[in-house]
Amino acid sequence: MKNEIHISVGVEDAAITGADHRALQAAVDYVAALGGGTIQVQSGTYRMEDSLHLRSNIKLIGNSEQTIFRKGHGSISPLSTDGDYGEEQVSLIDPTGFEVGSGISVRDDASGGFHTTTATIIAQLDKNTFAINKPLQADYMVAKNASAKNAFPVISAYHTENVEIEGLTIDGNRAVNQPLNGCRGAGIFFYRVNNSRIHNCIVHDYNGDGYSFQQSNDVVIENCQSYHNSNLGFHPGSGSQRLVIRNNTAYENEGDGLFLCWRVRHGIFEGNELRNNGQYGISIGHKDSDNLLRDNLVLSNASHGIYFRNEPEYTGGHRNRLEANAIYNNGTQGNGNGITIDGETNDISIINNRIGNKTEYGDATQRIGILVGQKTKRIEITENEIKDNLDTDIAE
Repeated sequence: MKNEIHISVGVEDAAITGADHRALQAAVDYVAALGGGTIQVQSGTYRMEDSLHLRSNIKLIGNSEQTIFRKGHGSISPLSTDGDYGEEQVSLIDPTGFEVGSGISVRDDASGGFHTTTATIIAQLDKNTFAINKPLQADYMVAKNASAKNAFPVISAYHTENVEIEGLTIDGNRAVNQPLNGCRGAGIFFYRVNNSRIHNCIVHDYNGDGYSFQQSNDVVIENCQSYHNSNLGFHPGSGSQRLVIRNNTAYENEGDGLFLCWRVRHGIFEGNELRNNGQYGISIGHKDSDNLLRDNLVLSNASHGIYFRNEPEYTGGHRNRLEANAIYNNGTQGNGNGITIDGETNDISIINNRIGNKTEYGDATQRIGILVGQKTKRIEITENEIKDNLDTDIAE
């Protein structure tokens, strides 16, 4: 990380003063133009009407729970005409709440996660039409309920490297915001970002994922928290490799605590606590291979503690190793197991894990210690401690 310059941002008595995304962005752009450096964000609450767009070689440091980036009030409107692929404007039925400089996302019922466009409004062309700084990534059809909303990652980085984020709290202000799919947004979101680190941060109450990074290599997330978000706690995906997710906590998110999306490979997931989430503690699936999951506490999640998704052999989550994890009292919403290996998943090592129900964690909701699907191959199960009020230790 380069450190040619070190400046401060704050509500007062700082090199750059202000209490919103504009002051923060001015600091990032200034430091980036000089080749990179450190931005110290002072204690305070900063109102975010657009993402803070990070650049390469930037280190962004706050004072933990005292430095809060709070998303502003979101608006939503149907499009008044189709948004065409490559077009750099949108026309809205109701422009209330959309302003120049605000973040915007555009989608329709056919978009899916990867085909949502996130951008910034750069001009108002007439009462209902806004120019944006990126071309639309798909056709958004009025007949398919095309809409725009003020939904965006609170902090984002695209096509960058050597980014560090430390000691920041993201308040997603979920009650007054529309959801954003985690493939294109989160409280903190990376897309094609390499050799970067997130440390000692908190994301809560975001209407989507807490942390998401896509097509990003050598990303490290350590000592962070993700809670009360409407979807996933941590979401590495779409081809990310050599990642490290260590000593983090994800709790009371409505989706999975940790979701390995597509082609997550050669990662290390260790020392994390994944508890009381609304679906799986950990989910592994489409081409997620050659990962190590070690010394995690997976506790009281609604469904299975660790779930290998139902994939055919050619896209299975193969050659993953589960070692020394503690997996207790999952299945709080019924029919949950400690570990379930579904689909045509091969070459999984389950070694020295502790699996069961403990009275100090509540009711004995976890039914089977390890369930091995009939289509799996070469599943190694050794030296595990499987006990404590289970219906069955190991089932096939």
